[in-house]
Amino acid sequence: MADFARRRDRMIERQIIGRGLADARVVAAMRAVPRERFLPEDLRDSAYEDGPLPIGAGQTISQPYIVALMVEAAAIQPGDRVLEIGAGSGYAAAVISRLAGEVDAIERHPELARAASLRLAALGFDTVRVHAGDGTLGLPERAPFDAILSSAGGPEVPDCLRRQLQIGGRLVMPVGGRSGDQTLVKVVRRDADRFDAETLGPVSFVPLIGAKGWRDEAPRTPVGLP
Repeated sequence: MADFARRRDRMIERQIIGRGLADARVVAAMRAVPRERFLPEDLRDSAYEDGPLPIGAGQTISQPYIVALMVEAAAIQPGDRVLEIGAGSGYAAAVISRLAGEVDAIERHPELARAASLRLAALGFDTVRVHAGDGTLGLPERAPFDAILSSAGGPEVPDCLRRQLQIGGRLVMPVGGRSGDQTLVKVVRRDADRFDAETLGPVSFVPLIGAKGWRDEAPRTPVGLP
């Protein structure tokens, strides 16, 4: 049987702390979440490698370092209400939940949303709610949020997401091309109409699909035809 706990500790030392992410709360959150449980069984042996992995529906579970980087940049505090866009397998939402008070996570693929919700409940991450829907629109009925993190990259930060931040709230998301050539951006809401932004470095994420993101270009099976 694979020693996942030992591999997780080694991943944290090499990929997280070794790259300069030393926030003790973020490190503890990464240590508390078994990444292997958020992967298809045939990929669990690769859970602590330094890279993203496929989870179905053309989506991926993010590289551990990137999850830690985004969570640290979001400066999540105990009691914060957090929105995650692009829930995927639920892994990042689980990490966030170890730091925040409540987490809402949106996933556009209903089958992934259902699987993530069941997985999180089974593992005891009971402060996370998973919603199936268009993440580019945020979750206005649950706003405002102390932090918003997007696990998919859009052409720009949708204004509706910025407006769902509390004053002082932080948004972290990749912005740039549809595939590759993206930059991780952090936005802080200073007052009703003022937002400060900074760049955190180059990244590569799956595209953020939706009304305020990229158009869905996936091929469709014609309805009513064999």
